[in-house]
Amino acid sequence: MIKEFVVFKLEGECYGIDIHFVENIEKVMDITRVPFSKPYVSGVVNLRGNVIPIVDLRTRFCLEKKPHSDDTRIIIVNISELKIGMIVDSSSEVLQLDDQDIDDAPSIKSNHGEDFVTKIGKNNGRIVMLVDLIRILAVEDIIEEK
Repeated sequence: MIKEFVVFKLEGECYGIDIHFVENIEKVMDITRVPFSKPYVSGVVNLRGNVIPIVDLRTRFCLEKKPHSDDTRIIIVNISELKIGMIVDSSSEVLQLDDQDIDDAPSIKSNHGEDFVTKIGKNNGRIVMLVDLIRILAVEDIIEEK
């Protein structure tokens, strides 16, 4: 069975998210900070009348902050009827992978206890880490706060 993933880059590494969660991909816009939010939440944006929380994936993945560039994008996803934006270094590809090209990710324990990568996609010698949006975006925390 063929599955489609939106591929994005962080620090030169390729990550993929199931295309069914992706609503659209936007250029970076003005983000309004929200006091006392989690460190990885950059703030909120007003996107066509909808207020969308924005998660900085560089911060979430414990990567060094860097200024936004012309390639920086916000990927708007919809999970459990919540719209959330994710800032990534770039995103410009939809990748099709067959089930046989997707393996379970090796269990590698990190200091942060976060297992964001659940599967590994292989495509023409390239590795694409397939991520768990629920864990990355801490959707459980957001749902509990509502």
